[in-house]
Amino acid sequence: MGQESLLAPGKPLRRLVDADRLGSVILFGPPGSGKTSFAEAVACATRRPFARLNAADSGVTELRKILERASLHYARRGEPTVFFLDEIHRFNRAQQDSLLSGVEEGVIRLIGATTHNPCFALSAPLLSRSQVFEFTPLSLAQLDRILVRALEDSERGLGGFRCRLDPAARKHLLATAEGDARRLLNAVEVAVLTTPPSADGSIEIDVEAAENSCRRKMPRYDREEDEHYDTISAFIKAVRGGDPDSGLYWLAKMLVAGEDPRFIARRLVILASEDVGLAEPSALPLAVAASQAVEQLGMPECRIPLAEATVYLATLPKSNAAYAAINRAIEAVEKGETVAVPLALRDSHYAGAARMGRGVGYQYSHAYPEAISPQGYGVAPGTFYHPTDRGGEKEIAERLQRWQALRSQAVQQPPTQRPEP
Repeated sequence: MGQESLLAPGKPLRRLVDADRLGSVILFGPPGSGKTSFAEAVACATRRPFARLNAADSGVTELRKILERASLHYARRGEPTVFFLDEIHRFNRAQQDSLLSGVEEGVIRLIGATTHNPCFALSAPLLSRSQVFEFTPLSLAQLDRILVRALEDSERGLGGFRCRLDPAARKHLLATAEGDARRLLNAVEVAVLTTPPSADGSIEIDVEAAENSCRRKMPRYDREEDEHYDTISAFIKAVRGGDPDSGLYWLAKMLVAGEDPRFIARRLVILASEDVGLAEPSALPLAVAASQAVEQLGMPECRIPLAEATVYLATLPKSNAAYAAINRAIEAVEKGETVAVPLALRDSHYAGAARMGRGVGYQYSHAYPEAISPQGYGVAPGTFYHPTDRGGEKEIAERLQRWQALRSQAVQQPPTQRPEP
């Protein structure tokens, strides 16, 4: 059940298994998505010897024994052993590297299963010798088929108990499973085994029994790993994209899963500067205020200022012009020719500065209309900062255009005030 994109007839993994050409593969996906079931199906279908190990409770000693047996079999029969290593991410890099010779020489066909992103959890040499297949959480329809089969199967399931499942109970069990078949099956088993039978011997599972048979629904979330980064990425992109409802959902998911609210607050401060910017200058002080409120309040109350900041930032006009401008300026400093500070702009507040030309020719801004002099400041206007026409930044763009016109006029006009002392 599930993973049709990989296991349906004609799909990649199914073709490899049917042809008995399965090489070394890494199965990556959340708990209960079918990784172990796939390996067990391969064990039944393959015409090769099969070995399995769980890296969580095994070490190099157990691994070496399996590799030695596989090597002996390969030497005698020229046939590789299919080796299923569950929770392969539990092995450190040295332990993972001990698999390399067996994989490279064809002694074993490795099936590694992990809930962690293999790009971070597994060594590069092992990844380069394996195909990676991602297993996704099961859909509600797929979970429902598994549930029906479990309730009807008398040999391996709960068919002998004559269970009837209330529609509300079914909906609750499927929703709280979070795409995890193992969690669903454990919950329905507890519900059936702990519910007293009725007078006719049947077992009625209502929503109360379902709720009491499974732990509180917790979203899939792993601190410092994929779900952490994927969820904060979705949150930022929703707020940047002007979708307060999606932003609130991802915020709620992080808070329910136990994410540090200070981390979320810091990201909102960054977003206020990077994505709202000068289109609405009030964004940054409000985000900073929300961050300060989070520090003072803590959970659960700090969810309120976080929600306020999320909605406010999502509904503001957006501009990344200041963010893009500082990136261009940094690139110019790092890669371009260094601009010397013009003599007119250098510090002149010490004896002998004028004799060296420091400050000579500086055109004091307040001596000109609107405090705009024709003075050059080292870089041509418009080199880095390109204001948008959104929100308050439209006024900034218009002001800069007017100032540029004033600079051109001021070249021909004498100052109206005394220069700066």
